Amino acid sequence: MRRLMVSAIAAILMLGAAACGSADETGDDDGSAGPDRVKVGAIPIVDVAPLYLGKEKGFFREQGIELEVVNTTGGAAAVPGVVSGEFDFAFGNVVSLILARSQRLPLKAIAVGNSSTGKADADFGGIVVPPGSPVQTAADLAGRTVAVNNLKNVGDTTVRASIRKAGGDATKVKFVELPFPDMPAAVAAKRVDAAWIVEPFFTVSRNQGARVVASNFVDTAPNMTVAAYFTSEKVVNEQADLTRRFKAAIETSLKYAQEHPDEARKVLLSYTKIEAAVTEQITLPAWPTEINRESVQVMADLMLTDGLIKEKVDISELLP
Repeated sequence: MRRLMVSAIAAILMLGAAACGSADETGDDDGSAGPDRVKVGAIPIVDVAPLYLGKEKGFFREQGIELEVVNTTGGAAAVPGVVSGEFDFAFGNVVSLILARSQRLPLKAIAVGNSSTGKADADFGGIVVPPGSPVQTAADLAGRTVAVNNLKNVGDTTVRASIRKAGGDATKVKFVELPFPDMPAAVAAKRVDAAWIVEPFFTVSRNQGARVVASNFVDTAPNMTVAAYFTSEKVVNEQADLTRRFKAAIETSLKYAQEHPDEARKVLLSYTKIEAAVTEQITLPAWPTEINRESVQVMADLMLTDGLIKEKVDISELLP
């Protein structure tokens, strides 16, 4: 997975060094000739509810932005889209961004995407095991198989953090890649010993009898920043006003979603396949307006420990 991402990005850099985003095409970065058409790459999950809510409420239009959200499969896919200019901005988890920065890709986080609630018994994801499993704590996962949505990414990195915190051997766990929607059935059928799952599949799995043994985000860092909205240094430098306006709009959206959870739940029905009844049960992530820099540094340090990156990354080059 990581090798494929690197190859794809290298090809993009060779072919698209002069590529420009949709906002460049309008030629109206100051908003004087009408709203800027802006493409944002985002995975259609609970985490990005503020993006859709902000569009619905007109927060982007108020900043002179006509927003188009393009579905991606995750941060690894969004990175080359931003580098090539296909997307003006994108949503991605911090591990994908740290990996990209370690490969000297010119990316810059401009706003927080979402974060852990910071509550071990009420986070928007966690590690679950089947009913009757002998696994009682994360330490018991050593020597067992754990499902994550992407290998060598935020899932296995934070699961290892939970195992270490519980006193287990994080080097002895086996990770397998499985899409989130497939995890509840895999856990219920005991095809895996455990799975790291996020909402809404976290609630679905628990409703089927799965038991939570650890909150891996909470175990990793207090109020951990999970993802961020990011762009290229080219956009930051050459379209500073557009970057400022997008940042203002998404931060207004994040604040509104945090203060109006009922509306955040409702907007999920407009872009996901989550059933209405489930939207009322799920735990929403936290949507602060500030990136938790300490937690991002913790993630970078863990990635170095686990061998995802070969040398220490200066996160100040990545963060605003």
